[in-house]
Amino acid sequence: MKLFTAESARGRGESAGKPSWSQTLIELTRRGPVHVLLIFLAIVWLTPSLGILTTSFRAPADIATSGWWTVFDELGRLSLTNYEDVIADSESAPPGIAQNFLNTIIITVPSTFLPIFLAALAAYGFAWMQFPFRNTLYLLIIGLLIIPLQTTWVPVLRIYNIFDLAGTWPGIWLAHTAYGSSFAVFLLYNFFADLPGEVFDSARVDGASELVIFFRIVLPLSKPALASLAIFQFVWVWNDLLNALIFLQDSNMMPLSAGIRELLGQYGSQWNLLAAGAFISMIVPLTIFFSLQRYFVRGVTAGAVKG
Repeated sequence: MKLFTAESARGRGESAGKPSWSQTLIELTRRGPVHVLLIFLAIVWLTPSLGILTTSFRAPADIATSGWWTVFDELGRLSLTNYEDVIADSESAPPGIAQNFLNTIIITVPSTFLPIFLAALAAYGFAWMQFPFRNTLYLLIIGLLIIPLQTTWVPVLRIYNIFDLAGTWPGIWLAHTAYGSSFAVFLLYNFFADLPGEVFDSARVDGASELVIFFRIVLPLSKPALASLAIFQFVWVWNDLLNALIFLQDSNMMPLSAGIRELLGQYGSQWNLLAAGAFISMIVPLTIFFSLQRYFVRGVTAGAVKG
């Protein structure tokens, strides 16, 4: 009898450790619609990108006679000719796309690192240092988020003309740094404020300065927030057109977004060239996003839940 009781108890314990069929069915019912919805949204978002990608490899005659979804019937006719025409100086496409691509990198890389670095310094100060009017200054910086960028172009451009910054690389870097710093401070402050203060206290006891704490402790612990902020800032600057038109004012310094606009304006009927140019402008942000996606969710949700 004792053996039977022990076996029965062990069986009940194993049954308790595994979900029953009814619990499994309920769990699948709960998750099923969510998964279906996410798959549907993914398909909706990816379909235009897939259409651009396939169109960029097709011949103009095929584009004019059939849709991009028929690409499997013409695999033998796909080629890189459209990309060669867009990047190289050819008669069928305007010159300068390759230079626009290089200009975009020159604009985007400093305009991504500068605001992140400066905002990280400011966010650390607001989160862990004591100084007069700290909260007031933080609220003023966050309040800049509600100011439309369009209202700042005229006064900023006047200041640029005084200091000969209009039409220069430092001018566009400073513009993007200023416009992106408020959001960067807001995002990083929420993450820095959740870091364990005991680590900073121990470092100060050991004689570490604030800069040493910032570079040796804060930055290594803040990779998720820094990576998510880098994605936001990089994509925003990479796709920007209006700030480049206003602050650069030189066709030889225009970014890739201006080159795509040129393609759209003068070669609007050549869908093969437009698709190739559009995908060239998409490939770098997509690469950056997928390479840093493991940090993205952790970074944007930092500070959202406390306790």
